[in-house]
Amino acid sequence: MPKILVVAATSVEIAPILEYFKIDVGEGSGILYNQLDRFFLITGVGMVNTAYYLGRYLNDSFDIIVNAGVCGAFDREIPIGEVLEVIEDIISELGAEDGLDFIPIEALNLSTTAKYHSKNNFDLSPIKDLKKVRGITVNTVHGDEASIRKVVDLFHPDVESMEGAAFFRACEHLNSRCIQIRAVSNYVEKRNKNNWNMPLAIHNLNSFLITYLDSLTT
Repeated sequence: MPKILVVAATSVEIAPILEYFKIDVGEGSGILYNQLDRFFLITGVGMVNTAYYLGRYLNDSFDIIVNAGVCGAFDREIPIGEVLEVIEDIISELGAEDGLDFIPIEALNLSTTAKYHSKNNFDLSPIKDLKKVRGITVNTVHGDEASIRKVVDLFHPDVESMEGAAFFRACEHLNSRCIQIRAVSNYVEKRNKNNWNMPLAIHNLNSFLITYLDSLTT
């Protein structure tokens, strides 16, 4: 049986699968929970929390590492609630301003990058059936029409989250299979929570995760 780590920013996003595996995480974060070689880590929201706790717990002993959560979609052809695999993720704010222009970090000749990729080299169901998308990772989720247009023109993202690229970066030098799975809870627009469907996104995300983890034992 493979050793699997599921990483999420909040326990709310993966509450159904935690209940399925009879794991009570309470309100805390940064603790590694184990149930029959199914490990769960709640990092807290954002890149800094994600990087810190993954730096503390990640190692090559895990066969598969899954970043699971909800996301906002730029692409309105993606239905609310759809479960996606993010295969490329960019820290879209990493760079410099030059007046009204933004200079990506790669153009600053600092020998670094803001772009990271999944390490999923197994084309197996049910992962292979998911739509593959491009993400950006942000500290401030977009909610202004001008800034949305600007980031779309720069990076052409399908979705955004606050953790994805940090997850990929932490996994970069591991031999493990590293996968980012997200369900769309809302479209990226001027903030209006009445248009969100968090319950649907969480339900679909966790239904997929349970099916996926169970498939690895058969």
